[in-house]
Amino acid sequence: MVIKDLKVKGSSVTLKRGTVIKNIRVTEDEENIECNADKVKGLVLKTCFLKKM
Repeated sequence: MVIKDLKVKGSSVTLKRGTVIKNIRVTEDEENIECNADKVKGLVLKTCFLKKM
């Protein structure tokens, strides 16, 4: 779940606080994950902006 509103680069979409993130995959960097949201596919997010449900 996203803990604060995030603007997505290259898109006009904003991920709102509380958005559920699905299909999480770990990357080589511990601080980043690859994931999908309802509106955007193929995101790379920092783990500091996420909270485990």
